[in-house]
Amino acid sequence: MRIIAKRTLREFWTKYPDSQGQLQAWHSEVLNANWKNPQELKQLYGSASILKDGRAVFNICGNTYRIVVWINYKFGLVFVKYIGTHEQYDNIDANTV
Repeated sequence: MRIIAKRTLREFWTKYPDSQGQLQAWHSEVLNANWKNPQELKQLYGSASILKDGRAVFNICGNTYRIVVWINYKFGLVFVKYIGTHEQYDNIDANTV
């Protein structure tokens, strides 16, 4: 998959250094993935939440942080829409952010 907005991840792990290792691992795993549908994503990330309109939410660092992405399975694109702490995530609508 091709990830759009890696800069967003880098900026986040600069602010929250404890997230860097897991965010880099997530980035690497997603780059090497070739998901064709949400079910294939769930095979690798069973704790991911599949939302409507191609969105998914990933838990990072034991659910301390959350990443909201939009996925275009046909073209192999993953766009990072939002990343934040669990508390920050609770104050957004993951379907519209």
